[in-house]
Amino acid sequence: MLVLHDPLRQTDLPRQCIATIGNFDGMHVGHQAIIRGVVEQAQERGRPSAVITFHPHPLSVVAPDRVPKQILTLAQKEELLREMGVDALLIVPFSHEFSRLSADRFIEDFLVEALRVEEVRIGRDFAFGAGREGNLTKLQSAGAKHGFRVEGVDDVKLRGIRVSSSLVRDAISKGAINIVNLALARTYFVDGRVATGRRLGRKIGFPTVNVDPANELFPGSGVYVTTSRFESFSRSFESVTNIGVRPTLYENYATTIESHILDFDSNVYGDTVRLYFHTLLRREQQFRSALELTNQIRNDIERSRRWFLIHHVS
Repeated sequence: MLVLHDPLRQTDLPRQCIATIGNFDGMHVGHQAIIRGVVEQAQERGRPSAVITFHPHPLSVVAPDRVPKQILTLAQKEELLREMGVDALLIVPFSHEFSRLSADRFIEDFLVEALRVEEVRIGRDFAFGAGREGNLTKLQSAGAKHGFRVEGVDDVKLRGIRVSSSLVRDAISKGAINIVNLALARTYFVDGRVATGRRLGRKIGFPTVNVDPANELFPGSGVYVTTSRFESFSRSFESVTNIGVRPTLYENYATTIESHILDFDSNVYGDTVRLYFHTLLRREQQFRSALELTNQIRNDIERSRRWFLIHHVS
């Protein structure tokens, strides 16, 4: 997949492409429906498929007090788009200057003159350009004028509920992993680096790896059934992950992500790790003693083993 940063200033572009425009944070089933249509149309016509996105999130520039934590890093978004078969990812730097660019100028200068798009497919409620004046209707009008097709893609609903990035963010924050995985049509993951912790888990008989997350957003406090994949290993390991402030051992301590890897005893400090979240076991709670805590951890591990026996995660 061709990845172009600042494509508005480049000339080597995927011309006559089938394109879509959006932030695509989370790459949920609604996003996948749009992108799948772009890739399929491009393959049928022998044209390149292109995803046009913005970085950083527009709200971080125009309304930083309202910008949501992002579900995916830019690298993760790139990875998922590559897996979907997209030919080109065009990452437009979003700045104060760009925020003042009208939708008409963006369409005429970039979509028409630079890319010579053959078709644009977007979600029906997507808006772009200064004042969010660019929408499906404006694109359709421009398409009729300049000779490119425009297709509005309907929302995807699951159990009658519209899937959106906001819904996914809310579910992640609440630890509702079953909803998250359903909305993403894949196992939700967080990337990070193994950091040196206080080794308290080892002292009570359950060594953990402390994960310094690359993602802005990660699940709310609780204990989760997870799978851990380290960069230095070619396989995944079953694990139990605690996210929280460890209230039994500390007061007002910063939130940590700690994973106990089942049947594992290797030094992975400094390694990168991807945590796949399968389900929430329980909420974080404060115990009356370290003994009560260790008994609960032992129970969490046994419940996780039973979960893996039933679900056979590879």
